[in-house]
Amino acid sequence: MRLSARVDYALRAAAELAAASGGPVTAEQLARAQVIPGKFLENILTQLRRAGLVRSQRGPVGGYWLARPAGEISLADVIRAVDGPLANVRGERPEHVDYEGAANSLQQVWIALRASERSILESVTLEHVATNKLPETIRHLAEDPDAWAS
Repeated sequence: MRLSARVDYALRAAAELAAASGGPVTAEQLARAQVIPGKFLENILTQLRRAGLVRSQRGPVGGYWLARPAGEISLADVIRAVDGPLANVRGERPEHVDYEGAANSLQQVWIALRASERSILESVTLEHVATNKLPETIRHLAEDPDAWAS
């Protein structure tokens, strides 16, 4: 799985918002905390706002905050907001691609891959990330040396 810089930055900024408890956080504060280019972050925050994950307020006490509790926003929600569907093949959903002959079973592989990604990314919330309390299944996978092999 390849994550774009946009997704990486969006997840990091959203985790910062989840960790913030004292009201709105400015884009500049988020950019500084996570070393994200400011203009790039502004575009990402706009996408997150349009997706209903983030709210914003202008003015001297303005900034950004999560639109829902951090425990209700999954990593998958953030990824979809800035990058679209979790898994696609040439821009199509896996169930919409067809292969012939020896490659016929690839469609099932892509569908299974998407299901696996979803099971992880939909089970981890911004609250898990911000509090460093990942679900046991995630910690177990991350600590398994066999899972690291590339």
